[in-house]
Amino acid sequence: MTKPDTHALSLEASTGFARARIGLIIPSSNRLSEPQFRRFLPADIAVHVTRLRMTGKHRKPLEDLLRDVEDAAGALGDAKCDSIVFHCTANSMEHGPEGEKRILDTVAAASGARAMSTAQAVVEAFHASGVRRLVMISPYVQSHNDHENEYLAALGFETVHDVALNLPPSDGYLAFPPSGWIETTLANRRAEADGYFLSCTNTTQIDAIPALERELGKPVINSNQATMWAALKRVADHIGGMPHIAELGGLMAR
Repeated sequence: MTKPDTHALSLEASTGFARARIGLIIPSSNRLSEPQFRRFLPADIAVHVTRLRMTGKHRKPLEDLLRDVEDAAGALGDAKCDSIVFHCTANSMEHGPEGEKRILDTVAAASGARAMSTAQAVVEAFHASGVRRLVMISPYVQSHNDHENEYLAALGFETVHDVALNLPPSDGYLAFPPSGWIETTLANRRAEADGYFLSCTNTTQIDAIPALERELGKPVINSNQATMWAALKRVADHIGGMPHIAELGGLMAR
């Protein structure tokens, strides 16, 4: 891929034109998805964000969530996003594949954009990386891990081991450093696993990926990394092909 023209990037910053636009619907407490997407994605890909109160004390039944998702997706559609992500790992898996489909159908109908979820991105990343049996590490309580394990099992994946760290949301998620994710993952390595899943969009996990892949010799998939990769695939025709972002591990180096 050719190096972006700096004058063109300056023009994008000043005028709002971009080669592609990615929309994110994120939990209101999430503070790391935006800076990580802007840090790693090419500068001429615009990222637009809408927040929903949908986690912790704001958790709600699917029918209520869908009404909020419709409004959020419509707003991102107004911003002319090419692809819109329902970007919360736990929420996109909690309602199972059928519930996820209803969320995606709502996003597409309200926005006119291509709809995807974090869960969908993770599954696509597993397939691309040859991961069927996995170790899952998360900052969540165990019940959240259980929902994710059920979702993945319904799609043919096997979680051979999982760890729920039960960190305090959301400040505890943010404060847990990449070195902590490296130490925790290495302490829970399993020879029978094809790869490792670091689950959650509001963590520093993404910076642990290169070191973990070097040490483990196996793919490491994280929610934000997988979503960036899957979103880029969906706009690749607009941006002249898939960029290679080596800092995000083997998935993004393909």
